Amino acid sequence: MSDFQLPETHYAQSGDVSIAYQVMGNGPIDMILVPGLFSHIEFQHEMTGFTAFLRRLASYARVTTFDKRGQGLSDRISGAATMEERMDDVRAIMDAIGSKRAALIGFSEGSCMSVLFAATYPDRVSHLVLIGGFGRAADRSSDDEWRSRVEELVKNWGSGDTIKTVAPSEAHKPGAVEQYGKFERLGSSPGALRTIMHLNRKIDVTAVLPTLQVPTLVLHSRADIQVPVEFGRKLAVGIPGAKLIEYPEGDHYFWLGDTEAIHGDIEEFVTGHRDRASAELERVLATVLFTDIVDSTRSAAAVGDQRWRRMLDDHDRLAQQVIGRHRGNFVKSTGDGVLATFDGPGRAVRCALAFGSAAKQIGLPLRAGLHTGEIEIRGADIGGIAVHAAARVMSHCGSDEVLVSRVVTDLVAGAGLKFAERGSYELKGLPGKWELFAATG
Repeated sequence: MSDFQLPETHYAQSGDVSIAYQVMGNGPIDMILVPGLFSHIEFQHEMTGFTAFLRRLASYARVTTFDKRGQGLSDRISGAATMEERMDDVRAIMDAIGSKRAALIGFSEGSCMSVLFAATYPDRVSHLVLIGGFGRAADRSSDDEWRSRVEELVKNWGSGDTIKTVAPSEAHKPGAVEQYGKFERLGSSPGALRTIMHLNRKIDVTAVLPTLQVPTLVLHSRADIQVPVEFGRKLAVGIPGAKLIEYPEGDHYFWLGDTEAIHGDIEEFVTGHRDRASAELERVLATVLFTDIVDSTRSAAAVGDQRWRRMLDDHDRLAQQVIGRHRGNFVKSTGDGVLATFDGPGRAVRCALAFGSAAKQIGLPLRAGLHTGEIEIRGADIGGIAVHAAARVMSHCGSDEVLVSRVVTDLVAGAGLKFAERGSYELKGLPGKWELFAATG
């Protein structure tokens, strides 16, 4: 399969129900991805990051995705599938592709069935990876509160409202909410969603956890809004020998954002080694600049999608020009902002101030955050704690403000730049208190 081909959809027969599945890659390891609350294996390829994530897994494995019965491209059913029926569907897919044993990757609510499957059929599961998962319903509110919440979800189904909790990093991007609305409508009907939500409320596999004999890796983001990290921790504690890895940031949808760490952790767990490219990343000292357009969602709604896209194009061109003039490296556009690096913190601060002034003149007020530290060179992209820190610094900015960390102010002493103290803050996912300063030119 070439890089530009998407996998074909096939069907496995599970009793009287047809289960839609796709296969990508032909590596020596079989890998089955068990979906979360809803899915649509074809439409998800239109969503940011999904196909790229699968292709990375497919570089060393044969990766299978599927839609649960009653959802996506699989047969619709009356009521909701039991855990036993869901396990039958996985076995039917494995039989259809000729897989005797596979690594099971359970995501979100799919973690419960994955646990039960691995405990019931340990001879068919080589490894168990649980991402953003839980062992019992991840909401312990009262029954009345739960019913009210479900009805609110059903009422808004198809509007893209789920993006707020499953992919908040995408919510500000033009057209993203509409895309997630379509994903919801294609993935499940409102009535089917209500039924499965009430069934999932009763699921509890915590008693099964101590019986697991399969090597297990639990992965969870501390920033996960949909399923808080505490549920991942409880999963890991309950499974004998399970390894828990927490990430300082990341959406519930694990294929979004900087996925280098999660890819390396999965590959090392399943194969015993990391890809040479990820294991031998080049590390350099740099000043990282993150910018963001203030109130971009409101602005996009005010001017309309077409004009907003033109404004974003102007913004990106302006960013590249200003960053280039200050001898910086334009890494990428983040949708309504940019990520850039500089080998000199003074040039980085001056660039941020200049870019903010220029963008304001075209009606795009910015905020910017800077931090100096070690970054990892990942091809055309970058990663590492310094990148996270710059993003966190930016999150405390006001409109038309450039905030920097204490490290930056220390390194530009005597450079003619002025800073005003903004106090100490806890930066999400980073240790200790951080002193921040506003650059005033």
